[in-house]
Amino acid sequence: MPAKPAATRSDPRLLAERALPQDGEERDPKRKLRRSVSVNLSESPLGWLHARGHLSDRQFDAGERLRADWERANLAPRITMRWDGSPVAGGKRGVPAMLNETEAQLTAKQRFDNAIDYLGSDLCDIAWRIICGGEGIPVAEKSLGWPARSGKLVLKIALDRLAIHYRLPG
Repeated sequence: MPAKPAATRSDPRLLAERALPQDGEERDPKRKLRRSVSVNLSESPLGWLHARGHLSDRQFDAGERLRADWERANLAPRITMRWDGSPVAGGKRGVPAMLNETEAQLTAKQRFDNAIDYLGSDLCDIAWRIICGGEGIPVAEKSLGWPARSGKLVLKIALDRLAIHYRLPG
């Protein structure tokens, strides 16, 4: 079924109707499927877990910090002219109060790398797949070769470790 966006100014959700296979059937685009589900395309897997009470506020905040660092570190370089305001003539030029774009990107990459190193090789895969990659837990479990329903538990352990790394209260 095609996606049907249903977002308004007061409702930021972007809903789409997604077909589900019948129990025991494989996903086949040629078959006509009877069941469907509305999916909020603007919601991350981490936000979904938090909204349903599977994650604490501290775990959610830790995951959002990692995701923010990942997004900031992976910004594409500018390919057009910068249209920032030029300095006022005759004014004294001083040290800029904030980091420029490149420095901000580099520090975000450093923070992300430090957080991933802190997680270690056992937890960084599931954390990156769900928090940064936007994969659902079942997809991440399958791609890692894990048993069903183990991903949420390991993700919660990773988020607790991230919260310690980011020194979040709680």
